[in-house]
Amino acid sequence: MKNFYATLLLCTFVFFTLATTKEYDLVIYGGTSAGITAAIQASRMGKTAVMIEPTQRIGGLTTGGLGQTDIGNKHVIGGLSREFYQGIRQFYDEPANWKWQKREDYISEKQRLTEEREDAMWTFEPSAAQEVYGHMISKAKIDIVLGERLDRAAGVIKVDNRIVEIIMENGSRYAGRMFIDATYEGDLMAVAGVSYTVGREANNHYGETLNGIQANKIGRTLKWGVARNAFNHNFIDRVDPYIKKGDPKSGLLPFISEAPPGIDGEADNKIQAYCFRMTLTDHPENRIPFQKPATYNERNYELLFRNYEARTGPVERMYPTGEKLVPWSNSHMPNRKTDTNNNRGFSTDFIGQNYDYPEATYQEREEIVQNHLLYQQGLMWTLAYHPRIPQVVREVVSRWGTCKDEHTDGENGWPMQLYIREARRMISDYVMTQKNCERIEVVNDPVGMGAYGMDSHHIQRYVDLNGYVQNEGNVQARVSHPYPISYRSIVPRKVECENLLVPVCLSATHIAFGSIRMEPVFMVLGQSAATAACLAISSGVAVQEVDYVLLRDQLLKDKQILEIDIN
Repeated sequence: MKNFYATLLLCTFVFFTLATTKEYDLVIYGGTSAGITAAIQASRMGKTAVMIEPTQRIGGLTTGGLGQTDIGNKHVIGGLSREFYQGIRQFYDEPANWKWQKREDYISEKQRLTEEREDAMWTFEPSAAQEVYGHMISKAKIDIVLGERLDRAAGVIKVDNRIVEIIMENGSRYAGRMFIDATYEGDLMAVAGVSYTVGREANNHYGETLNGIQANKIGRTLKWGVARNAFNHNFIDRVDPYIKKGDPKSGLLPFISEAPPGIDGEADNKIQAYCFRMTLTDHPENRIPFQKPATYNERNYELLFRNYEARTGPVERMYPTGEKLVPWSNSHMPNRKTDTNNNRGFSTDFIGQNYDYPEATYQEREEIVQNHLLYQQGLMWTLAYHPRIPQVVREVVSRWGTCKDEHTDGENGWPMQLYIREARRMISDYVMTQKNCERIEVVNDPVGMGAYGMDSHHIQRYVDLNGYVQNEGNVQARVSHPYPISYRSIVPRKVECENLLVPVCLSATHIAFGSIRMEPVFMVLGQSAATAACLAISSGVAVQEVDYVLLRDQLLKDKQILEIDIN
């Protein structure tokens, strides 16, 4: 399996530089995990498929650093998605794949296995995900195109409410009978004229309690308990937001909104923060120490310094290990590596700096991504080496660094895939809401299941009425039982497009999407979308007219999980 992934991509890229026009049964735009499972499923059902990835790397976040699988109840993951995680288990069953530590020394956290002798494994290195995907793809008949971006001005040709072909910026054209938008951004959906939204809906729009602005620190009552809101991942009390402490005339420190947060429960057009999921290691032979960016601006981290300095009493006495003060979630992956994510009030999330991303031009998006990278690189150097950071924190962080053998196509071990937690979301005939996540409403046409909590990272940073800095937008609400996801939520309204499916930027409210937006679920929905597309081709009908009984039977045949006993 070793090196197969690179060879596969090189061959397919060379092929399409020579031949750029072809017709397929299924054209998939986006080489994310959803795109991969969609392409494999189409091949298994005897249809021709092409998967077009705008970058030079497939797998999205699954190969981009998100090695700790978030899903909740893993028993709802079936089909190709479970095949992937079974492939991960098989990969790590090979002694040769344990280079930097012994298999028996790997810390077995609850995310790794759900039960003894399980056939799947849920934590992995990005390079392992590449190998497993490469192996899965090698057994399918799929054309893969890398580095071609959709012409967002005039790149979708429709006839009689159906897409007939899409055009890339370089002029390449791909005709198809069915299309899938598997991107995190929803670009194909948007150019095709499908309705969508960006931001948070008001709570009263769909009868929810966790949507909209969440500035109030009091938890919200749910069917299954109380959600944790703004008091999580926030600042210590009384952190001053002004350049000169106590002087509003001196101006605000960077990345603090000048506007008030708004009224709780009301809508806005803001989106939850992005970050890079870092793959770190503390192995001396594989570690690249954190480096200070050439454009480093100390003022960008002044709030971080003040957040530490606002603590009362000696830091070493209050937190003797130092670990509790490190603003990250540093989850162990195999081979002495991590999946490192945002945690606490000032961390890897670049709060408020991504609002323009969904609608931005390609160049503007690249600038936003670069700004996120420089911010996070500067943050890690600051935590590891800046003298205003408590020594106990510096001692912990400076032991770590990026990996020499991961993300080798990027810069010094940094991933290239930004964590696009949320961008556009389709508005179709059925919108998944908080009521679905709580099983207050249960759909009758499931194509997969969600099981993770309703999770929104912070959305804005503001000054409260007392003159101190706060973060706003965090919601962590328990989902007591897995819930089904509607087929209608992955297809547009028929009047807008008859041959497009959208398994990633699906029709869901901000807070429901916060539960659904997990990579294993995207894999499940990608497979289900391709299944529906193949049935629509065979039956000669629009995707909205696919016989759900036939779809359900095929999904169950292919080991998808559509419902479980919650009693």
